[in-house]
Amino acid sequence: MSDDQDKPQKADDARAPGATAGAGAGAGEKARSTDRDKARERGRDQDRNDVPRADDGKADDGEGTGEGAGGDAAEQEREEQERERERAAGRFKEHTRDPLAEEQGEDAPTDLAAAARARRATRMLFDAGRDLHSFDRSYFASAHIGDIHLRMDARRSGAALRGGPVPEEELRRLRRIHVEPEGYVRLREALTARRLLVLGAAPGTGRTSTALSLLDEVTGPATSDTQPRSATGTGAGTGAGTTTRTGAGPGTTTRTGTGPGTTTRTGTGAGTTTTARPGAAARIRRVDPAGGTRRLAECLGDGDEEAGHFSGYLFELSLTRPGTPVPDEMDLDELAAALARRDAFAVVVVPVGSAADPMLDGRYGALCPPAPTGELLVTRLRELLEEQETATGSAGGRAADLLAEAEALWTRPEVRNAVGLDDLRPAEAEVLASLLAGHVLGDLTREQLLSDCRSLAARQAQEWFAGVDRALAAPAGDEPDGERPGAASLFHPVAFRIALAVLGGASHSAVAAAAHLLTWELSVQSDPDRTPARPLFCDDPRSDLALSRAELKDGRVEVAGAEVASRLLWYRGPALPAAVLSELWDRHFAVRAPVVRWLRLLADDPRSQVWMRAAVAAGELCVRDFDHGYAELIRPLADAATPRRRVFAATALDQAAGHGSHRRIVRKVVGDWSRYGTEPLRWTAAMALGYGNSAATTGDTLDALARIAFRDEGEQLAVASFNVVRLLALPDAPAVLRRVAEWTHHKREIHQDLGLVTTVRLALTTVDEVLVDDAGSPLGDRGDWPLPLALAAARPELVRPMADLLWTALNTPRSKEVATDALETLLRSAVRGDGEEWARPGLAALLPALTTEEHDRRRLDWLLRRMMNDPEDPLPDAQARSLWWLAVASRDRTREEARHG
Repeated sequence: MSDDQDKPQKADDARAPGATAGAGAGAGEKARSTDRDKARERGRDQDRNDVPRADDGKADDGEGTGEGAGGDAAEQEREEQERERERAAGRFKEHTRDPLAEEQGEDAPTDLAAAARARRATRMLFDAGRDLHSFDRSYFASAHIGDIHLRMDARRSGAALRGGPVPEEELRRLRRIHVEPEGYVRLREALTARRLLVLGAAPGTGRTSTALSLLDEVTGPATSDTQPRSATGTGAGTGAGTTTRTGAGPGTTTRTGTGPGTTTRTGTGAGTTTTARPGAAARIRRVDPAGGTRRLAECLGDGDEEAGHFSGYLFELSLTRPGTPVPDEMDLDELAAALARRDAFAVVVVPVGSAADPMLDGRYGALCPPAPTGELLVTRLRELLEEQETATGSAGGRAADLLAEAEALWTRPEVRNAVGLDDLRPAEAEVLASLLAGHVLGDLTREQLLSDCRSLAARQAQEWFAGVDRALAAPAGDEPDGERPGAASLFHPVAFRIALAVLGGASHSAVAAAAHLLTWELSVQSDPDRTPARPLFCDDPRSDLALSRAELKDGRVEVAGAEVASRLLWYRGPALPAAVLSELWDRHFAVRAPVVRWLRLLADDPRSQVWMRAAVAAGELCVRDFDHGYAELIRPLADAATPRRRVFAATALDQAAGHGSHRRIVRKVVGDWSRYGTEPLRWTAAMALGYGNSAATTGDTLDALARIAFRDEGEQLAVASFNVVRLLALPDAPAVLRRVAEWTHHKREIHQDLGLVTTVRLALTTVDEVLVDDAGSPLGDRGDWPLPLALAAARPELVRPMADLLWTALNTPRSKEVATDALETLLRSAVRGDGEEWARPGLAALLPALTTEEHDRRRLDWLLRRMMNDPEDPLPDAQARSLWWLAVASRDRTREEARHG
């Protein structure tokens, strides 16, 4: 310690919070550890190197030079030495700045902690353990598993459902397997009362099956070929009529509801149903939506053959096609009257969204909730296994045992994780039931089961993007209505899904803004001759959520270093983000260019929740095609002028290195950059090395960081030291501390500076800034703790080496000032502003190892007194004395309390 610091400590010993205790405790303490002896020797050597003596000048004075001239020369030399010391201290302070400081201002706080938290949250969406190269991309339309016919094309396209009668066979199967959604009875009663029902739901949620089931119940087949259906009906029901279904055996149901007539359906056997009039004419017709509801009303009113003699009509209305007329309330009233005259019923199925809101809010509208996943799956399983039992002629209730086995299989984590969907749509439940049944019957191995389960999310992604812009690619005039859709209206739904895959877990506003930005890029790429236009007041959040299988959750986001409440957006299934990116990159090459431009724009977004999530997603895309991702994303951003873009590139590289298939190439790239790269590339390499995956061993990582730090006279020492500190959050922290001590021991000043800067930065870094993964880390619940205190509390074996390093920094003139300020930061983290305990356990572990001798305790005493006298943030006297006692060994405290007892 220098004399300048020692004098005020001695002069004010009587007023120090623990001066008496410090003197008594240090008087008889002479034992020192070997590590501390070495640290003291290093400190003395560095004091001599940093503060050259003026002895030579004094010797010259005695050899004949004049006393006045010699005194002036010595004074000038001392002044020059002091100026050099100040310059060295200034350079040292510059090295301890945050890597992003040049972008955010010299003294402004950076968003490294927020960025690290965003990265950890995003990595949960892209599990590096699920190497995308092993993601099953083999789609098949149908296959036979034993005697089970597995259909993967259960979701038929709209073109296949345009018009025509619904076969009775389809209705019979629907009676066996349909699972009623919540509020089904209410929907049936509304259809019965008004003859017309507008049913709103997202595509794929079973809305068509529900509509057909409703029409099947309220119309009901006639009891004989010649007996006409009565509009009033008689029977056991009340009101307009009763419909009853009865069945024997597993899987049968009995339903009673009101309807225009009385009909009885009797099922026999295991889940089978027969009608009283086999081969009867079809009762329900799918109506071509091209003409709209008004055309159907006209046909019904005129007795047109186009309408036919049906008692139920299913009308699936698409509101996304340009020029599609949206029925108003008067159109629906006209259709309901025409249906009443024909003793018929109709269900109009519409997607949820702003276009359909007037219809759904009217007297005929109702929302259709999705069927419950559990019941849906069990029903499909029961049907398949009972059909298998019937086909093989086995008996003894084997189907029930297999059903229980299949249900237990579905509850296993590996199967649920492979499916990766929070809820199943009817077609997905049917496919999954086929896979589970195939496994319990011995026709599918476990590996085949898991692989095929993963294809469910991939299949959903394929349907979302298949032929989205086919209308734009068609020659002008090929549209039936002569009007081509706008590019923005076509691309916004897919842009929203891509944005959600990249930014899942961010705020709804961030995802929506990114989706609009991507909509513009896609529109310009697809239709460059037209300026994309999107109305400003036509966003439909409810439709975006429904069409993207997304949900909003309450959460918090960071703004300017503080958390605020926000609505966060997620996919309803952890497999969907990876499936969307895989589909995008593997099957739609032309879309890469606008997506790359979009990701570069996100790299410049100032919000950590945006640019860091985009960086992780970019790394996942690079795994799909590293050659393309490296050339278009990583290399240009790694050589960028702004630090945020370089961190983006480093994060993308590390995400790719998380996959075993790409670890070797990433290590080669980062190693070459650290040796031969330009200044920006070396900076990016240092940030990639800090994650711990870009070199084979911890030693190799530290060697590469040292190369970067020592080059160009320590120009990049700041970013290198920061990434050395990041490695301390990993399991191999002891090896990192040993290497830092070796640098501090080194005879070269640049090595010493790297060790000292790393030590000071360690004291100034919080856990959140460097933590790689919360899961399993002993530091995970100490996010806002200073890193050395969290390490001291969680890993006691690191206390002594950290204390020795910090002691050396406190006793080296060029690092003394910033090290003292860093120690003050550590001391103030003992308790929070409201008095709640904070990092006090860490201080209780570290301070005694840092203050083993009188000299160290006098420095602590002086620092506590300075903190107490701070005009802006004075430390309360009780806290100061509490911190003092933390630093005093227990036996010394007992001795002091005995003296004053």
